Amino acid sequence: MLGIGTLAKKVFGTPNDRKVKATRPLIAKINALEPEFEKLSDAGLLEKTEEFRKRALDGESLDDLLPEAFANCREAARRALGLRAFDTQLIGAVFLHEGNIAEQKTGEGKTLTATFAAYLNALTGKGVHIVTVNEYLAKRDSAWMGQVFAALGLSTGVAHGEMTEEAKRDAYASDITYATNNELGFDYLRDNMKSELSQIFQKNHNYAIVDEVDSILIDEARTPLIISGPSQDRSEMYKVIDVVIPELKDDHFELDEKTRNVTFSDEGNEFLEEILHGRGLLEEGQTLYDPESTTIVHHVNQGLRAHKLFQRDKDYIVRDGEVVLIDEFTGRMMAGRRLSDGLHQAIEAKENVGIKPENVTLASVTFQNYFRLYDKLAGMTGTALTEAEEFQEIYGLGVLEVPTNKPIARVDDDDQVYRTVREKYEAMLEQIKESHAKGQPALVGTTSIEKSEALSQLLTDAGIKHNVLNARQHEQEAQIVADAGKFGAVTIATNMAGRGTDIQLGGNVDMQVMDAIAADPDADPEALRRQIEAQHASEKQKVIEAGGLYVLASERHESRRIDNQLRGRSGRQGDPGRSSFYLSLEDDLMRIFGSERLEKVLTTLGLKEGESIVHPWVNKSLERAQAKVEGRNFDIRKQLLKFDDVMNEQRKVIFTQRRDIMEAADLSEITKDMRHQVIDDVIDQYLPPNTYADQWDGEGLYQAAKEQLGVDLPVADWVEEEGVDDDAIRERLIAATDTYMTEKAAQFGSENMRNIEKQLLLQAIDTKWREHLLTLEHLRSVVGFRGYAQRDPLNEYKNESFQLFESMLDSLREDVTQKLSQIRPLTEQEQQEMLQQLRAQQAAAQQVSPVVASDAVTPASGDAIAGFVEDDPSTWGNPGRNEECPCGSGKKFKHCHGRLI
Repeated sequence: MLGIGTLAKKVFGTPNDRKVKATRPLIAKINALEPEFEKLSDAGLLEKTEEFRKRALDGESLDDLLPEAFANCREAARRALGLRAFDTQLIGAVFLHEGNIAEQKTGEGKTLTATFAAYLNALTGKGVHIVTVNEYLAKRDSAWMGQVFAALGLSTGVAHGEMTEEAKRDAYASDITYATNNELGFDYLRDNMKSELSQIFQKNHNYAIVDEVDSILIDEARTPLIISGPSQDRSEMYKVIDVVIPELKDDHFELDEKTRNVTFSDEGNEFLEEILHGRGLLEEGQTLYDPESTTIVHHVNQGLRAHKLFQRDKDYIVRDGEVVLIDEFTGRMMAGRRLSDGLHQAIEAKENVGIKPENVTLASVTFQNYFRLYDKLAGMTGTALTEAEEFQEIYGLGVLEVPTNKPIARVDDDDQVYRTVREKYEAMLEQIKESHAKGQPALVGTTSIEKSEALSQLLTDAGIKHNVLNARQHEQEAQIVADAGKFGAVTIATNMAGRGTDIQLGGNVDMQVMDAIAADPDADPEALRRQIEAQHASEKQKVIEAGGLYVLASERHESRRIDNQLRGRSGRQGDPGRSSFYLSLEDDLMRIFGSERLEKVLTTLGLKEGESIVHPWVNKSLERAQAKVEGRNFDIRKQLLKFDDVMNEQRKVIFTQRRDIMEAADLSEITKDMRHQVIDDVIDQYLPPNTYADQWDGEGLYQAAKEQLGVDLPVADWVEEEGVDDDAIRERLIAATDTYMTEKAAQFGSENMRNIEKQLLLQAIDTKWREHLLTLEHLRSVVGFRGYAQRDPLNEYKNESFQLFESMLDSLREDVTQKLSQIRPLTEQEQQEMLQQLRAQQAAAQQVSPVVASDAVTPASGDAIAGFVEDDPSTWGNPGRNEECPCGSGKKFKHCHGRLI
C-alpha cells in the first residue's frame, strides 16, 4: 500500500517535476523559433544581438527576451562549434537565468548550458562572470565558448594570475569574463587596496554563474581568502621545536582526527617543560601555563599538528623545495596557498625545506560573502541536492534537478566491506583484471596520492598498463581524463570532482575536435566533427559491448557528493556502465566514525579472509555517517560565516568609503568635518562638560592643539579669560584651524591639496583597517573562552568588534587631521635628499624579487624631456599629476619628481 507522500508524488509530481514542467512552454517557443533563426546570415545573428541590447536598455525584461535570445544563441553554437543544444540544456539554462543551481549529471553539457544564461544576462551591458575551479578550465572554456559569444557579437575575457594589470582590466571589461573563484576573490580584495578608480578591475557584480558550485561554495568556503604581508621571521624557533616533537610519546598528547586538533596531557606538559628548560627555551621557574609562554605553547602545538595530523603526499607534497598543499576535495595542488597561524612554517620545518616568514592579514573575505555581492547568482554541478539546505540558507539559491537527455543505464552495486585494506585491494585488483581482460575501461577512485600510488604499484606488479591522475600529474589532467573511456584503459584518479572534461566511451570527441580546430583554425568545424565521429564510432561500439565504463571506488569520502561525482562519471548520455565501492574497516571514514559495531557484525557472521559483506543496510549506515560529517562541516561553515558577517558589515563600510573617496573630486569638506570632530573631542577631553573653569586643563589643550591641529595659539590664556565658555573656545579653534588650512591649500595649490587629501585619507584608512583586522583576529582567538563564563562568544565578538570599529574611526580622524596639519611643501634641499633616497631604493629594488603591489617601482621607460634639469623645476614643463614624469623614469609624476610628501 502506498503512503500518502508517495501517492501525492505519483499524482502531482515532485516540486522539481513541476518546475521542469513549467519550463516546457518556454522550450517549445525556442524550438518554434529555430527555423526562423536558421535562415539568418552570420551578420543577421550579430544584428539580433544589437536589437536585443537596445530592447533591454529600453526597459524590456530579460524574461521577455529569453525565447529569442536562446534561439539566437543555439544557432550561433551550432555554427561555431557544430553543437546543437538539447532541450534539457535549455531547461538548465532557464534555471540558471532564474538564479538557481542547475544539477545536471556528468556529460550533459554544462559548459554549453552556461552560454545561454550568460548571453541573455550580458545584454544589459553590466558584464557576466563565469566561475571555474581551475585556470585550465577558465582558459579552455573562454577559448571554446568564446567562439559562440564572438558569433553573437559579445567580447570574452579570461582573468588569471599571470596577466599584466592592463590585460586583466581588459578581461574584466569584456561582456563575459571567465575566472577562477580564487582569482575573483583576490582581485576584489586588491581592488579595495587600490588608490585610483582607473586601477580597479571589477566595476560591477552583476551576475555570476558558478561551475562546480558545490566545490566552490561549499567545499572551499571553509577557508577565507586572505591577502597578507610578511611579519617578523621566527624560522629558528620552528626548527628548534621540530627537533623536540619526535621525542614525545603517545601518552603525552591526545589527537582528535574529527576536528584535527591536538591537546597535551599532564605528563606531556611536564615532559615538555623539562625539555624546553634544558634547551633554554623556557626560563628557570617559568611554566607552560605562564602568560609569557603563550608563543612557545603556540609553536609546540602547531609543530605537533604538523607531525601528527598532516601527512606528506596526502595533505601536501614537497616540490622544488616547497611545501605545496593538496585540495582534499579535488586532489589538486594549491600553489601559492598557505596554512595560517604558523602551521605551514611548522610543516616546512618538519620537511626540512626553507621556512618562509609568517604573514599578517592585509585584507580578507570569505567566499560566502564575496559571492553574496552579486545582484544575481547561479550555479551548475552534477551533485548538489544533498547540500540543498545549505545553498538555500547561505546563498538563497534553490537546487533544481535537470532531467537527463537520455535515461541512465548505469548499474550501481551495493558497497562491499572487507575487514582489512589488504583484502580490499586484492579484491579490487581481481575485478580490474577481469574487466581489463575483456577491454572494459576502468576508472579507479582513491582519496589520496599515497593510496593512488599504492594501487598503481599493485597494477604495475600485475602487468596492467594504466594512467595515474593526482596532484603530481596535474598538468596532464585533461588528457588523462579524456583517454579514460578508451577500450581497455585503466585510470587511477585521486578525485574526480570538477575535472571539467567528460569521460566518453571510446575517447573524448570534443577534445579531439578542439585539438583539430586548434591545428587548423580555417577548417569547417562541422566537417571536422563528422570525420572524427566516424573514426570514433567503431571504438565506442567495442567499449559498449565490453560493458561501458566501470567505476571502482577504493573508499567512501566524507561527503556523499564526492562519491556521487565519481559514480556519475559512468553512464553519461544513456551509455551502459557500472559502479562499485570497495571499503574496509581500516578506511578513515569507517575508523573515525564508528566501525566498531560493524566489526562486531562481521565477527558474528564469521567472515573469512578475503570475504566481504554486501547489503543495502550497510550502504544506508554509511550514508548516515556521511550525513553526520556533512552536517558537522555545515555547522563549521555557518559558524565561520556568522563571525565573518560581523566583519563583513565593517568591511562594506570601509570599502564603500574608499570607493567614495576615489570617486570624489574634492574632499575638503570631509577633511574639514574630521578636523571639527577632532576639535570637539579635544575640547571634551581638556574642558570636560559640566565642570567649572578652574577644573579645565588649558596647558593640555594648548599641547593638543599644537600636536594634533598644527596651530600655536594662546589657548591657555583663552581658558583664563573671565566669562569665556567651552563653546567660545571651540569656535576660536575652528576659525583658527580653518584659516590655517586655507593658507596651506594656497601654498600647495588647490589641485595639489585635493590630491594630498585623497592620498592621505586612503593611506590612513588602509593602515587603520589592517591594524583593525589584526585586532579582530586576536579577539576571535580568545573570545571562545567567554563561553566558560556562560556568555555567548558570538555576541561578545559583535559587541567588542563594534567598539573597536568605533575607536578605529576616531583614531582615523585624528591621524588624518594631524598629518594634514603638519604637511608642508618641501625645500629644494629636501627634494634633493628625497631624490637620492628614491634612487637608492630603485637600485635596491633591482637586486630583489619584485613584489606585486599597485605602486611597485617601475623600471625606466625612456629618456628625459629635452632641457630637463634635475635641480631646476622650471625646466620640468607642467605635467599633470597622473602623467609620466618628465625625467624619463616611466613613473607617474606624482610618484616621482612631483612627489609632495
